[in-house]
Amino acid sequence: MKTLVIGGTGMVGSMVVAGLIKQRAAVRVMSDAPDKLKKLPTGVEGVRADLDDVDTLPAAFDGIDSVFLLNTVGLGETDEGLNAVSAAKAAKVKKTVYMSVCVPKGSERIPHFRSKLPVEQAVRESGIAYTILRPNNFFQNDLWLKDAIMQYGIYPLPIGERGLNRVDVRDIAECAVNALMKSGHENETYEVHGPDTLTGEAIARTYTRHLGREIRYNGDDLNAWAENAKNMMPEFLIADMRIMYEFFQANGMIAPKDELEKMKKLLGKEPRSFDAFVKEIAVMWRSKVAKAA
Repeated sequence: MKTLVIGGTGMVGSMVVAGLIKQRAAVRVMSDAPDKLKKLPTGVEGVRADLDDVDTLPAAFDGIDSVFLLNTVGLGETDEGLNAVSAAKAAKVKKTVYMSVCVPKGSERIPHFRSKLPVEQAVRESGIAYTILRPNNFFQNDLWLKDAIMQYGIYPLPIGERGLNRVDVRDIAECAVNALMKSGHENETYEVHGPDTLTGEAIARTYTRHLGREIRYNGDDLNAWAENAKNMMPEFLIADMRIMYEFFQANGMIAPKDELEKMKKLLGKEPRSFDAFVKEIAVMWRSKVAKAA
């Protein structure tokens, strides 16, 4: 059985690849970046193809039994996802695992949430056995915040005080591998959450505890966040993320108990805690600061 991993050179996808290797599965990774394909783990097949160029897809899907589909946030995300589903149908793929996003009521107005819904529908209507994963906000988004946290003592993401059940990407990847390799998860949708409901203040306190110095939450001012984000992301994405943070501040993104229990059955264990994640990266961050001193 051979699995095609779309998005297999990114954070989540590379962990899916690693998990499949541990299961001794045959893996092919699709990317439009030759340099990234050269860095794939030993034994993993790489194929150059682009979801925006449908003529490149038949070769990528040839001989494939299952697909993990993760396409990056962008203006063409919906069309790219739909192209992947069409290619999977043409190749007579037997199983698709699609990584979408947690979409609680009202969050459909967030552009990069809304863009995934037509792809979900196409996956469900494809005639291919499917599993849809809908993860919450990632712990690992904080890795981009090292300078703000370590140099300036602030946690800058304006997630508000309602709370999010943020999740470790390693748990998302393990859910994906289990859905690909094990039976019993066909034609199911799983929300993928962490065990703790985290507010901006709670996150700052967690960093304070593990770093041994005060880290403060920078507050809910979306204008200030957008101004600071100008040098880090394109305008369309700032506008998109602003809508997302407005939703987080007004509603949060809290795991329903039944969905959390359902996810644990797919994961096969308790999900990783945010406290454990911060403890882990605090050791690495402090070590790098010490070496630089």
